[in-house]
Amino acid sequence: MGQAREVLDRLTDAIFSRDWEAVAALYSPEGVAVTPDQGEVRGNHAIAQWSREFLDAFPDARYESVFAHESDNTAIDEGYMIGTNTGPIASPTGESIPPTGKTVRLRACDIATVEDGAITSHRFYFDQVEFMGQLGLMEE
Repeated sequence: MGQAREVLDRLTDAIFSRDWEAVAALYSPEGVAVTPDQGEVRGNHAIAQWSREFLDAFPDARYESVFAHESDNTAIDEGYMIGTNTGPIASPTGESIPPTGKTVRLRACDIATVEDGAITSHRFYFDQVEFMGQLGLMEE
């Protein structure tokens, strides 16, 4: 296992154990995350905050891995985020969407590039239409 794989695995563990200081520490201070809902998020603390806001809406969230790959300084994860929406969801416009009480099984893919032990680029992918449909916020 190379450094990229090890760092992304530690990040996944930190996110789903809600260790936000560890999450921020795994990103470069100049790190950039590209997200489906907020566009580019810049800086390790801002990325950790984005992750926290997302998971605060799903306090019981867990990750189910389907595929893990590493090539050079890049690690790729494909899997499912599974959780029940019991907290408000922060919308891209800054509004708060009330909890729906629905459980989602959201297929996601992450691509993280690691340099000198820290994530410098992280691309998060998930289908927002599927996500909103599972929450009952839009017709499937």
